[in-house]
Amino acid sequence: MKHFLPAVCLLAFFNSATAQSQVCPLNSNWSSGNLTHWWAYTGNNQAGNGPSAIKQTYDSTTGPPGGTVGTTTIYEYNLPSVPGIQILTANSIDPFGNFSTIPTINGYHYSNSILLGSTSITRSNSSGTGGGYVRGVSYRINVPPGNTNVPYTMTYAYAMVLENGTHNSNDQPLFSATLTTNDSVISCASPKYFLPTFNNANPRDAGATLDSATAEKEGFIVSTRLSPNANPNGQGPGANEHLQDVWYKKWTEVTFDLGPYRGQQVVLTFETDNCVPGGHFAYSYIALRNTCGGLQISGDSTACIGSTLTYSIPGLTGATYQWSVPPGWNIVGSTDSSVLKVQVINTAGSVTVNEQNSCANLSASMKVVPVQPTIAGAIASNAEVCTGTNNVILTLAGNRGSVLNWLASTDNGAHFTPVADTNARYQATNLTTTTIYRALVQNGESCDIDTASPAIVQVDPKTVGGALNPSSMFFCLGQTKDALLTLKGQTGTPVNWQSSPDGVNWTDFAPTYADSMYSILGLTQPTQYRVIVQSGVCPPENSAPANVQVVPTPFPQASTEPADTIICYNTKATLNATISLGTSYTWNDANTLTGQGNGTVNPTPYTMQVTASPLATTNYVLSVENAGCPNLLKDTFHVRVLPPIIVDAGNDTDVVINQPLQLHASSNDTTSPRGDKFAWTPSVGLNDPNIADPIGIYSPETDSVRYLVTATSQYGCIGTATILVKIFKTGPDIFVPNAFTPGGATNNIFRPIAVGITRLEYFRVYNRWGQLVFETSAMGQGWDGRLNGQVLPSGTYVWMVQGTSYTKKFVFHRGTVVLVR
Repeated sequence: MKHFLPAVCLLAFFNSATAQSQVCPLNSNWSSGNLTHWWAYTGNNQAGNGPSAIKQTYDSTTGPPGGTVGTTTIYEYNLPSVPGIQILTANSIDPFGNFSTIPTINGYHYSNSILLGSTSITRSNSSGTGGGYVRGVSYRINVPPGNTNVPYTMTYAYAMVLENGTHNSNDQPLFSATLTTNDSVISCASPKYFLPTFNNANPRDAGATLDSATAEKEGFIVSTRLSPNANPNGQGPGANEHLQDVWYKKWTEVTFDLGPYRGQQVVLTFETDNCVPGGHFAYSYIALRNTCGGLQISGDSTACIGSTLTYSIPGLTGATYQWSVPPGWNIVGSTDSSVLKVQVINTAGSVTVNEQNSCANLSASMKVVPVQPTIAGAIASNAEVCTGTNNVILTLAGNRGSVLNWLASTDNGAHFTPVADTNARYQATNLTTTTIYRALVQNGESCDIDTASPAIVQVDPKTVGGALNPSSMFFCLGQTKDALLTLKGQTGTPVNWQSSPDGVNWTDFAPTYADSMYSILGLTQPTQYRVIVQSGVCPPENSAPANVQVVPTPFPQASTEPADTIICYNTKATLNATISLGTSYTWNDANTLTGQGNGTVNPTPYTMQVTASPLATTNYVLSVENAGCPNLLKDTFHVRVLPPIIVDAGNDTDVVINQPLQLHASSNDTTSPRGDKFAWTPSVGLNDPNIADPIGIYSPETDSVRYLVTATSQYGCIGTATILVKIFKTGPDIFVPNAFTPGGATNNIFRPIAVGITRLEYFRVYNRWGQLVFETSAMGQGWDGRLNGQVLPSGTYVWMVQGTSYTKKFVFHRGTVVLVR
C-alpha cells in the first residue's frame, strides 16, 4: 500500500511572530524563485514507498549543497546530471500534455511553479538497480492564531505526467499531497494520484490491465507522444520498443482550510515517485496561490449578456458543492462541482458557492454586473499623406467597449502589428508606407474582442519630377510627326505641361495637358518644355526641361498606302509611295524589295510602286530626307505573311470494287474561323468533290485514281496534297509476298497488302522453331528481318494474318516467306 512520510521527518521551519491572521507563509508559493523555507529530499523506493525511500535530505535552514536556502535545483538521487526538483519562473509547454508549466486558471495567474521528477528511470530492460526515483518537498506552516471559525485557506494547483507501468496499483508511478499535524495525517486534505489497474500483474509485477475508464474519469488523458525510454518489460523483438504509455492530467486546483488549526503547526508535503520496479517515470507540477484569506471565486465580475461564462473555486477532496446565480441566469450542467458554467442575461446579483467535506466548510460570493456585448465600431475616414514628416488623427466611433490596442498593417492586411495605445483617438506620425489601421475593442473582460472596421492611410512617395527625353531636338518648318517628348524617371503623375521661350518665364498649357508624352506641332520659334509632376498629396516638382530648336528648312512630305497588308506565303505585296517634298529616301529590308528606285527624289512629286516578297511578316520603313532638315520623315508598311498551308490527305490506300472508301483531308491553317474550303480532282467515284471528307465507290472500269486535294483559306491562300487509291477486282482479301530482301533498294519490308479490309486483327511471323519474331495489328506496318534489333539469317519463315473486311467478314491466310540476304 502507499505510505506517506511522518511529519517528524518533514521539518521546514518558518516562524513569524508578526504575521497577520490571513497572510500566507513566506515563500510558500516560491515567489522568491527558490526553495528557501522548504525542506526537500530525494531517494529510491526499491524497498517500497515510505520513510525508508528517503536517501538524501536538504535542510530548510542552510544553503547548498546540503540545504535549500537560495536553491533552485536539486538533482535526482545518485543522478547528478538530471534535475529532480526545479523551481520554474518562466512559462513553457509540457511536451507530453501540451499544457503550460505555470498555469492561469479561470483568470488567476500563478507566478511560479515547482517541477518534481523527470523522465529518467533506474531500470531498463537489460540493466539497472531497480527501485524508482523519489523526490519531495515539505513546508512547516505556522497557522496564525485566531478564531477557528475564520477560514485560513491554502490553495495549490497541480498537473502531472505518469507512465503506465502495468504494475499493480500499489507500485504504479505516483503523485501525492499530504497534510499532517504533529501526530496524524489530515486525510481529507491528503490526496494521491496514480494510474489505477485491475491488480492482475504477473509474477514479474508487469502486465496488469489499466483501468482506463477510471483513469479518464479522474481526468487522465493518454499522450500522443511515445515514452522516451524503451519498454522495460519487453521481451524478445519488443525489448527495445518505445510505447505510447504516457498519460497526463492538466492543471487542477485544490484548497484546504487550516482555520481549525489556528495557533498550531502543520506540514504540507508534495511527493512524486517513479514506479517501485523502477522502469517507469513520473513528474508533476505544483503551483500555490499567494492568497490565504478564505475561499475565492475565479471568474468575471462583469458578465457579458448572452455569453456562457465559467466560474470556479479550488476543489476540496471529496467535497460537495452548491452554487447560486442571479435570477434568470441559466446554469449549464451540474452545480455539484468546483466549476460552474452559466448563460448570462441582463440581471445583476451575486454568484455564491459553498463547498464542504469532512474537514472544511467554505463559502464565497462574488458580485456580478451584466454588460452589453462588444460593438467594435469603425475608424472614421481614410487619409492620404506624403511620406516622411506627417501627422494623421484616427478616431474610433460607434463602438461599445474600450480599446485594447490598435493594429497596423503595411502589407495590405496580410499581417498586423499591435500598437500599444488604448485611446479611442490614435495619432499616426511620420509614416513611410501605406498602412491599414484597426482597433481591438472589448466591453468588459467577459465579452468577445472584436475588430473595428479599418481605415487606410495612403502614404504617397515624395515627388520626383524626372526628365524629358530627348533633352534637346531640332524641329523643321511644317513638321507634322516624330517630334515627340516623353517624360521618364518621374515619381508621381503629370499635372500639366509648360513652355517657355527663354527658360525663365513659363506658361501652363491651356487646356491642361496631363499625359506623359507630347507631340510638338506648328512650332515657329525655339521653345523649352517641362512637366509639372505630383505624387498624391506631396508637393509638386518640375521635370528637367527639353530644349527644341527650330530649323528654317521644311520637313519632308510624302503619302503612302497601304499601311497594313496581308499576303499568302511566297506571294508578293505592292507598296505605293509619293514623295512631294524631299531630296532622298531609303528603304529597310531592301533585299526583299523590287522597284524601289535608287534613293534620289527627282522630280517631285516622285511616285514609287514597290513590290515586296517577304517570307515572314515584315515592317518596311520608308525614310525621306529633305536636305537641310535634320529630321527624317518615316512611314511604315506592315506586311503580314500568313504561314504556308500544309494539307494532309492521308496515306495511299487499296480498296476493292464497290467498297466505300472514306477520304479525309485536313490543313494546318488557323486563319479561317469556319475552316478552309476543299476541292478534289478528279472527281471520279466521289459523292462530293467539294468537301473535306468525301466517300469514294469504284467500278471495275477504274484501276487506280490519284487525287489532288486543294485547301483554300478565307484569304485565298492554298495548299495541296495527293493520295493514290488502287482498286482491286477481287473481293476483300489480304495479299502477302512470298519473298523479301531486307536492306535492299526495293522489297525490303515484309508487309501484308490489305484490300477491302477495315481492321487488321494481327500479322505474325515465326521462325522454323515456332518462335514469334514479329507481330503487328497496324495497317501498313511490316517486318524488317530483325528480332530485338538483331539481324536474322536467310531462310524460310512462317506467317499468318487475319483481318475484318468492310462486309464484317473475317479473312485469314497463312503461308511461308523466304528471307533473302
